[in-house]
Amino acid sequence: MSLEVNKVFAAVLTAGVVFMVAGVVGGAIVHPHRLETSAIAVATPEPAAAPAAPVEAQPIGPLLAAANPDTGRQIAQRACASCHNFTQGGPNGVGPNLWGVVNGPHAHVEGFNYSAAMRAKHDQPWDYEALNAFLTRPSAAIPGTRMAYAGMSSINQRADLIAFLRSLAAEPAPLP
Repeated sequence: MSLEVNKVFAAVLTAGVVFMVAGVVGGAIVHPHRLETSAIAVATPEPAAAPAAPVEAQPIGPLLAAANPDTGRQIAQRACASCHNFTQGGPNGVGPNLWGVVNGPHAHVEGFNYSAAMRAKHDQPWDYEALNAFLTRPSAAIPGTRMAYAGMSSINQRADLIAFLRSLAAEPAPLP
C-alpha cells in the first residue's frame, strides 16, 4: 500500500517539475515583453472631503392625501422586498423589518446592525418628510448609511410608497 502512495507523490512531484521547466524554457524561447504599467486602469474614487449636504426633496405632505397604498405595496414589492420585510413581527432581511416605521425612531428595530449614521439619528422620528428625503436619495439624506439604494426620483411613487408604509401599523399615523 505504501508503494502506491509513493508512486502518487512521485507523479505529482514529477508533473510539477515538468511544468516548471516548461515555463522556464518557454519564457527563454519566447521572451515575453513585460509591461511597465498595468494594461487595466482601475479608477479609485477620490475621498470625500466633506459629507454631502442633505437632499432637498419636494414636500410630500400635499400628495399623501391622494396617494394609493395599493400602488405603494406594488412599488415596495418591486423595489424594497429583496431586503426588507413588511409583516408585523417578521424577520429582518438585509435591511430591517419596516412594520411600524412611520413616526417610529430611526434605527427602530432592536438588535438590527444599523450603521453608525443611522444609530446617531435614533432620537429622531421617521416622519413623512424624513422618509421622503431618505427615499429620494438615502446616501444624501443620511451620509454613511449602509443602505445601497440609489433612490426614487418620482415624487408620486414616493408618496404611494410612504402611504403603504403608513398602513404598516396597528394604528396608522395621522396624515399631515
